[in-house]
Amino acid sequence: MLKNITVKTLGATIALTVFNTVGSTAPLLYDQNITPDIIFGTGNSNGSFTVDRSNGVELGLRAKIPFTGTLHSNGDGTYSYSLAEANPRWNFDWTVNTDYAGTTNNVISSFNYLLGIDTDPASGPGGTNFFTFDPITPSTSVPFYDHSIGTNATVNGAGTEATSGNHNPPTAAEIVASANLYRSLIDNNNVLQNSWRHAFFPISYDPTIDGTYDIFLMAFDANGGQQVASTRIQAIIGAGGTFKVPEPAPITLLGFGLLGMVLLRRKLR
Repeated sequence: MLKNITVKTLGATIALTVFNTVGSTAPLLYDQNITPDIIFGTGNSNGSFTVDRSNGVELGLRAKIPFTGTLHSNGDGTYSYSLAEANPRWNFDWTVNTDYAGTTNNVISSFNYLLGIDTDPASGPGGTNFFTFDPITPSTSVPFYDHSIGTNATVNGAGTEATSGNHNPPTAAEIVASANLYRSLIDNNNVLQNSWRHAFFPISYDPTIDGTYDIFLMAFDANGGQQVASTRIQAIIGAGGTFKVPEPAPITLLGFGLLGMVLLRRKLR
């Protein structure tokens, strides 16, 4: 089956034809704990994730209200929040475990990734607009991220992060050191997590109006580009938007960077 979606990056809009891949991933699981626990920040509880566990890889997503930790899962991959709860912002937590059962020895850098964030909360039939990029693989424009990284033995809040040092802006030496540390972390660990705010990205969001926002996360074999796992959620704000495309299809083109967001701001809880 062919499906067109519009991919937006900073400064460009690209129309891609994408394909549904049959049998590449297992059915999604709802209201799940992810492996091993929440390893970013402190005081963040596990649970309510929409999860795909396929080919030894576990991908998880959930939408929540930051600071309060409010979680309203509908048990079907959707998360509903009132306009009052979602004003001014809501977060999405996302997780990657490349060896959740401890049977494959795959590390984070064994795969490429694609994260898609809905830019049109009230889109009609025929397509959905996504801002997409690989949120893990380092590049010239984004040499490292502040993800929390660990293994299946890492306990709650104990993830390791590559930081940019003590200077603002960081020095060139600090950036190089952080980039080297980040590369070492993704080459030697299998768990990576973060919590990002919708407003971090160049997409329209008005917390005072109803809307429905889709988010998807995919992992691809770094050599052949075949999809190995995929999960998706919807954040329903207020009464929600109009008709939404049920799910994004696997995208055959990878490698979109943030194009200028060299250092993401610290993740919000």
